[in-house]
Amino acid sequence: MIPWLTILALTPLAGAALLLLPVREAGRWLGFGFSLATLAIAGWVTWLFATDPAAVPAETAEWIPQLGASWSLGLDGMGLAMALLTAALTPAVLLAEWKLPHRGRWSAQAFFALVLLVEGLSLLAFLSMDILVFYLAFEATLIPMYFLIGGFGVGDKAKAALKFLLFGLAGGLIMLVGVIGVGVASTQFAAPTLSITQWVDYSGGEVLWQDPNLSRALMICFLAAFALKAPMVPGHTWLPTAAESATPGSSVLMVGIMDKLGTFGMIRVCLTLFPEESKWASPVMVVLALVSILYGALAAIGSKNLLRLVAYTSISHFGFMVLGIYTFTATGLSGTMFYMVNHGLSTAALFLVIGFLVNRRGSAQIGDFGGVQKVAPVLSGALLLAGLSGLALPGMSSFVSEFQVLSGTWSQLPWAAVVAALGTVLAAVYILLMYQRTMTGPVPEGVAQTVTADLSFKEGAIGFGLAAVILVLGFAPGIALSVTEPAAQSALGATATQLYTPPFAGQEQP
Repeated sequence: MIPWLTILALTPLAGAALLLLPVREAGRWLGFGFSLATLAIAGWVTWLFATDPAAVPAETAEWIPQLGASWSLGLDGMGLAMALLTAALTPAVLLAEWKLPHRGRWSAQAFFALVLLVEGLSLLAFLSMDILVFYLAFEATLIPMYFLIGGFGVGDKAKAALKFLLFGLAGGLIMLVGVIGVGVASTQFAAPTLSITQWVDYSGGEVLWQDPNLSRALMICFLAAFALKAPMVPGHTWLPTAAESATPGSSVLMVGIMDKLGTFGMIRVCLTLFPEESKWASPVMVVLALVSILYGALAAIGSKNLLRLVAYTSISHFGFMVLGIYTFTATGLSGTMFYMVNHGLSTAALFLVIGFLVNRRGSAQIGDFGGVQKVAPVLSGALLLAGLSGLALPGMSSFVSEFQVLSGTWSQLPWAAVVAALGTVLAAVYILLMYQRTMTGPVPEGVAQTVTADLSFKEGAIGFGLAAVILVLGFAPGIALSVTEPAAQSALGATATQLYTPPFAGQEQP
């Protein structure tokens, strides 16, 4: 059998390695070519999986037998959705940043290499079924992103990159304790293992921990790292700073792809290995999710910088994703998986279109804009479409996933669904206010002098191409739900007796 999953993960890494050679201007085309090759492989894997999931079997090779670590890659609906999103957004980022100028000793070729590194390591994390491999890929994504922010960013980029790195490393060190603990605890089996699949198989589909206090402590180690990555309040402060300083393309990778490793890990690791412990932690997680929804939305309304605004909206959206996980319903969990894809698409559209606008104006401050729709109507239309996706307008794919999360929450915690619904109202406020302040009204002199060109063909293809995907998934969500719903059922089904008793409910889930 051809190891398609290994090929998919290693293709962008191979491209990044080749870009270390002195290929100069050809480096852009080489990097873009590898991103397209990765997308083609991801499309082929998707076709195989849709035709017959058995056509993409798990790939396992012994690595460190003493620790029970192995090169173990597998594919389910959630991993497939995130791998396809990663492969699709990377060429869009490279195309949008094609004319990125040299930043000191940092060349455009170096930017392309770092982007491919982020792509390959993220794919490896999404496909990994071994906790150690997942952890290494999870942590390794910090390195290229640190250089993308610090090397190619603007403003106080060094401080932003360092803050990003420190928060990421702190979460990683905490998770490392959990990884070691799981490895030691696996000695209860015939052979130690860090394979998620074997953990479930050895225990007959139900992970059994001998010491509940130990299992809770280990789960907290993983959950803390994932909550920092997501990011959730109060560990969110690194994101607005990083997004304000990074290039728009780097922000797409950071928020649209990398941060999904947080919610992905909550499902892949916490719900699978620690089902009872996840139920125990769910009251706190639900409250933090609601706080993130409302705080992120209110902070976005008060933002004076376009890039910080999008970052704060993401904090709010991640709150919805976490809420869908910790209400423990198949509808809510499927909505979270679909939400991760939709948020990646809408955030990419927002960051990239705003990036086109900022490149023309030379500023990301909302107060420096106004009346743009009179001088650049196509750009204004692209921003409106991206914004409407961000506020989950019916007809957009984000509406479907947000509705699923709220529906799943209502069936278990009606009060939490009501509180979360306030976030949808606030979303309309921050998106429409942003559009009104930047696109409508009279044209200030500074805008008239700098925003002299509308979207180019390439820029329009990127912005409206993402909008087209959002609309297609909005009117035909079954394309994605047919993949996420079985994955959600599987994630809950293996431990149904533990997970289907919601922490706040007075009666059992039927």
